Amino acid sequence: MRQRKPLVVANWKMNGNSDLVQQMSEALSVLNQPLPDILICPPVIFLSHFPKHANYKLGAQNMSEQLVGAFTGEISADMLRAAGASHVIIGHSERRALYGELDAVISQKVKVAVDAGLTPILCVGETQQQREEEKTLQVLARQLDAVYAAQPHLLAHSVVSYEPIWAIGTGQTATPQQAQQVHQFIRQHLAQYDAHAADVLRIIYGGSVTAANCEALFAEADIDGALIGGASLKVADFSAICTMAKDS
Repeated sequence: MRQRKPLVVANWKMNGNSDLVQQMSEALSVLNQPLPDILICPPVIFLSHFPKHANYKLGAQNMSEQLVGAFTGEISADMLRAAGASHVIIGHSERRALYGELDAVISQKVKVAVDAGLTPILCVGETQQQREEEKTLQVLARQLDAVYAAQPHLLAHSVVSYEPIWAIGTGQTATPQQAQQVHQFIRQHLAQYDAHAADVLRIIYGGSVTAANCEALFAEADIDGALIGGASLKVADFSAICTMAKDS
């Protein structure tokens, strides 16, 4: 029996509107119990559009590593908490690739999030070239160590998402066996910092997860849920994924 409760995260990215908020809220409210932990991460302007008491939580897709000040366009951890967020995605591959976020910045964001009472969802993953060069585990170890080597206490307050960059938005996905191998490596690698925290840590998979492939992924021992992009914008598909996760 799995000890870690599954977590299903919807990352809407720069998509969505008030109609989708309402449709998603209504669909999730009628799902049969028990449910996995469900987290919706819409654009931050929609956080206040969701009901305050629901069977899911709300999160953000990014935040500043700064606490306060003259940082035009940025949003702080405390502001996210005030807006109703309990979690925040940090280090998503799009933030790393498109906005140049480096490991040092991502590490600081994880610390600031935890200090503010938010649960960071740290994203790690390799490119297609890195996988072909058999550097996957080396890349993941570097990304994980950048956050937890000097701050092992943060591990007990985190979620980790493995997102192979080559599978994001491409329709490709790692096989359940490939994903399990990497998730197992992540857990074993982090155990050097805190064995108990690594054992109970939820490691979720992100990479073209759909209602068609999620059940096989969720069946693997070290895959504790999913970080979902495109399918999270389809109410029926996302609801189906949540239902399948609760049975894993």
